Amino acid sequence: MLERGGSAADAAIATNAVLAVTAPHMCGLGGDLFALVHAGERVTALNASGRAGSGADAGRLRAEGHERMPHLHDIRSVPVPGCVDGWLALHDRYGRLPLATLVEPAVRLARNGFAASPLLAPGAQAVAGQPGGGDFAQVRAAGDVMARPGVARTLEAVASGGREGFYQGEFGEGLVALGAGEYTEADLAKPLADWVEPLRVGAFGHDVWSMPPNSQGYLLLLSLGVTDGLELPGSPDDPAWAHLLAEAARIAGYDRPAVLHENAGDLLDPAEIARRRALIDPTGRLRVRGLTEAGDTTYLCAVDGDGMGVSLIQSNASGFGSLLFEPRTGINLHNRGIGFSLVTGHPAEYAPGRRPPHTLTPALITRPDGSLRSVVGTMGGDAQPQILLQVITRLLRHGQAPGEAISAPRWKLGTGGTGFDTWDAPDETVLELEEGAPWAGGLGALGHPVAARPYGSGFGHAHLIDVLPSGVLAGAADPRSLIGAAAGR
Repeated sequence: MLERGGSAADAAIATNAVLAVTAPHMCGLGGDLFALVHAGERVTALNASGRAGSGADAGRLRAEGHERMPHLHDIRSVPVPGCVDGWLALHDRYGRLPLATLVEPAVRLARNGFAASPLLAPGAQAVAGQPGGGDFAQVRAAGDVMARPGVARTLEAVASGGREGFYQGEFGEGLVALGAGEYTEADLAKPLADWVEPLRVGAFGHDVWSMPPNSQGYLLLLSLGVTDGLELPGSPDDPAWAHLLAEAARIAGYDRPAVLHENAGDLLDPAEIARRRALIDPTGRLRVRGLTEAGDTTYLCAVDGDGMGVSLIQSNASGFGSLLFEPRTGINLHNRGIGFSLVTGHPAEYAPGRRPPHTLTPALITRPDGSLRSVVGTMGGDAQPQILLQVITRLLRHGQAPGEAISAPRWKLGTGGTGFDTWDAPDETVLELEEGAPWAGGLGALGHPVAARPYGSGFGHAHLIDVLPSGVLAGAADPRSLIGAAAGR
């Protein structure tokens, strides 16, 4: 798309459309989208996350005995998907090529077939028996060819009819029917993509940007703001380095369940950043209980010849999402509704028209003069801000090259649960260390419970493009992914 004269936004949309066809275990038209764009020395933010339908009723779920939102096989955890509205908004503001041109490669793959990847194949048979999941019956091993004719029709409908072709077309009609009262036609008629003010924090001589709530992007910025004022060791191999960053992440996130909702106020007040920083003990792990009162995702980035940078993240939440499919098109539906609360009166309580708290955390870095430095992001559920904290600190504080920063061993806070429950009991988290990490003994001495984990996708798939002072683009795709690519010219 860049060679055809398209913008970075065009390239991002076209790539996401292909992934919506070929990587339904991670993203797709049934999921949500966030994006940051740097253009003309200005950063803009796009929130295309869906809202609960008019039938949302937290009281009914509580009466059924639920204390949390259902994770799988329940339409109530499926807000109206925002991905397509996100594409259209991004294209309307920053696109150069016709939308039909952008989705044509994806349509071709969906209609003619594509080889199932090593990541898609293991789950294909598990979902093939679900109503609407018949396309996946074609896959028994990596390399098997599968087609998705319903997705091809849907993409063509979007290209020719815009949002009406999706939300009022075959997919939208099927979603309303499947919801059986969860959605009304009016729910789908309301646009889901909003241009919002991005959040920003100064760190390591740069400005780092992310999404405002309902995204958890503030956690990345809060932890970076805390880290920027700490005395970090000179080497990231020092256990004190991992200790301080992990404590910054914990002190940023311990109250996330209470404070993160779509109408949250200022979560990056400088005085609050300083207060949290002062709580960190360089000699030991902090107990955070009592400080308050009372994964699957696809990330992609692009930079074009005019300097426009796009940091785009799009997801189903858990793998294939809810394991529900819109039966007419075979589009699998996300389960981002798991972020809602079932606590009566909570500002993120499951209710009509609300957006759930979201893990998606795209990031963008600018220099003091406003020019673009980097676009960066990762998959990883609750761990996304923790992974990006490490990558960005390596890049900006330690001057590591993109490939070095991306491939270096990582830690993350774990519970052994779903990957979306890290902050339910922050004092009970274990510091999970990736194979090859140099910090184990030192972290134990500092009071951290640690656990060894294999090197791999459990620690995210991070990608970045770094704009060097010369204007040359340096990029890196995460080696933890069995499939991935970085390209440039």
